[in-house]
Amino acid sequence: MADTKISFKKTFTLGDDLTINRLGYGAMRITGKGIWGPPKDHDESLRVLKRAVELGVNFIDTADSYGPHVSEELIAEALYPYKSDLVIGTKGGLLRTGPDQWPVDSSPEHLKEALEGSLKRLKLNQIDLYQLHRIDPKVPAEKTFEFLQKAQKEGKVKHIGLSEVSVDDIKKAKQFFEVVSVQNMYSVDNRKWESVLDYTKENNIAFIPWFPLNAANVASQEKLQKVADKYSATVYQVALSWLLHHSDNILLIPGTSSVKHLEENMKAIDVPLTNEDMQALEGISAS
Repeated sequence: MADTKISFKKTFTLGDDLTINRLGYGAMRITGKGIWGPPKDHDESLRVLKRAVELGVNFIDTADSYGPHVSEELIAEALYPYKSDLVIGTKGGLLRTGPDQWPVDSSPEHLKEALEGSLKRLKLNQIDLYQLHRIDPKVPAEKTFEFLQKAQKEGKVKHIGLSEVSVDDIKKAKQFFEVVSVQNMYSVDNRKWESVLDYTKENNIAFIPWFPLNAANVASQEKLQKVADKYSATVYQVALSWLLHHSDNILLIPGTSSVKHLEENMKAIDVPLTNEDMQALEGISAS
């Protein structure tokens, strides 16, 4: 029997009304070192954003904490007025006290300030997808969820997502609003959240993996390289392609501050994988 290439869906419909291409763009890396302050090359960051849209990206993921504020401001500078089909997802719930420092604050008071700021910076009256960056252990989850529910009822956000959550967290949030996306760390060699991926797939919730290549796993590098050589692709392109093939509800948001790297990432959607390739890659999970 021939080892045939596996087909996969190129789009996903978020919240039953926003159909987006599954290979999107994550706008964290267009800020300064440590995700702090302005980028080293302001004009290149703008070129990256514009080129992403030219290449078919219609889902951009950002957060008020990237910079802080810098990523959202650059998105508006580069792309406003936005194309009608462009979906911008942002997040709130983290503070920034310095480079690479991310204290959690998901109190209603902070989220109100964060959301209002995001709306202003992105020049939007409503955010398509507003994601809770983290559940705050210092704040009752119900208080946070009630704020998000209220913001949705007021029309400030269209859809709501969560980040770094368990299945139980999602179920609790669903008592307050429909959860349309979950953003957890996940890759071919880090499957800690496999149960969450399974749950989201069963419930037609988008799963947005961050850190899609866990470079510390040597076995994964070797096996990915073998498949990459087969298709004259990069290890990173194969890791992204694996995610696209692995589950149709996965949305990818690889980030970069370089147009060249962006163009390489976007080619991942054209890297074919066969059943044999998938089986070879299935066995490299480090979790």
